[in-house]
Parts: sequence; structure tokens; C-alpha cells
Amino acid sequence: MDIGSELKGGFLAGLLLVAPLAVTAVVLQFVLARLAVVLDPVVRETRLTALTGNVEVAAQLVALLLVALFVTALGLLAQRTRARVVFEWFDRFVGLVPLVSVVYTGVRQVSNTLVSRDTRYRSAVIVEYPRPEVYSLGFLTGDAPEAAADLAGGEAYTVVVPHSPNPTAGHLVFVPADRVHETDLSVRDALRMVVTTGIAESESEMAAYRDSVDEGDLPSLD
Repeated sequence: MDIGSELKGGFLAGLLLVAPLAVTAVVLQFVLARLAVVLDPVVRETRLTALTGNVEVAAQLVALLLVALFVTALGLLAQRTRARVVFEWFDRFVGLVPLVSVVYTGVRQVSNTLVSRDTRYRSAVIVEYPRPEVYSLGFLTGDAPEAAADLAGGEAYTVVVPHSPNPTAGHLVFVPADRVHETDLSVRDALRMVVTTGIAESESEMAAYRDSVDEGDLPSLD
């Protein structure tokens, strides 16, 4: 191996070591900068620096703890029946505000699905979409309308095929029952897979799905 190839290989190996650290540092810097935007007003209004000996970082940590306690208290309050009515009215009010409602509703749906075990989706399924022999992950929501079932020549299901990494957008499709295939994924795991563009799913499980597709033995919902 000549010196040029050796230097090139060393540079690439070093780049593979440094790049993750650099990206992590940039992400942490971005997160801390955004947190500072939220925490600085709290530090300023509560004068926490006077309690921490004018140490700004310590004051921000105390402010972060106070914000976490406030969010926890708000969550505990929201679980009570009387307070829940107030939060429901707030949701309805935000839902009436143009543009804001789109962002708020989308984020709310994703967060509720990720946190809650309950979901409006029946199950995570695989369908041939957008063309034959191309398989997409979808969420079964219910039975298809009668008109769609008639076109399918029998029973059909309503399936939402989400976009990745934004599962709040996607396509609503009507699929014949024999072309809707079950998976071993829970709805939460499937949604996590969509949000992370498949990174959260293990390679072994994906290999099992590929083998099932190749052998043509994907289980149906019948």
C-alpha cells in the first residue's frame, strides 16, 4: 500500500470517529441554545442567580428543574375530572385558530400516540402500496365503505399509510382484505419506526419481513 492510500484510509477512519462526535456536539449546542431561550426568562424573572452565587449555569439548572416540576404538576392536574374539562375547552379553542391548529393538532396526535397505550388504530399492517410488489407500513383504522368493498369484490379495510418521518401526513387507502397483512409490531413500535425512518426497528425483524415477502407467506387478516 502506498503512502497516499494509507493516508486516505487513515483520514476516512478518523472522519468516522470524529463525525459522530461533531454531530452530537452540534445537536447538543442547538438543544442548549433553545433551552436557554426558555430558561433565561425564568432565571431573570425569579432572580435565581442571586440564589446560586451569580453562577448562570447553576441558575439555569434550577430553572430547568422548576419547569419540569411545573409540567409534572400540570399533567397531574390535567388528569383530574374538573381540570380535564378546562383542557378540553383549550384544545377546542386552539383547534379553531387557523394555521396554529394544524401544527398543534399534528404534534398533539403524535405525542399522544407515543405516550399512550391506547390508540384509534386497530393494528399495524403491511399493504402493497403505491404499486404491486412494493410494501408499505400502514395502520388499520376500520372497515372500508360499502362502495370500496363492492369495487374490491368483497371485504375491504381502511388503511392509513403514513409519511416518514411525519406520520401526521399520509394517504388513506381502501385495500381488499386478502391484501392486508398482519405484522408483529405494536402500533407504538410501528409509529416509532415511521418517525425514525426505520432506524428504531432491528435488522433481524426487518430481515424476517423481507423473507416473508420473498416467500409470499405474509399472513392476512382473514
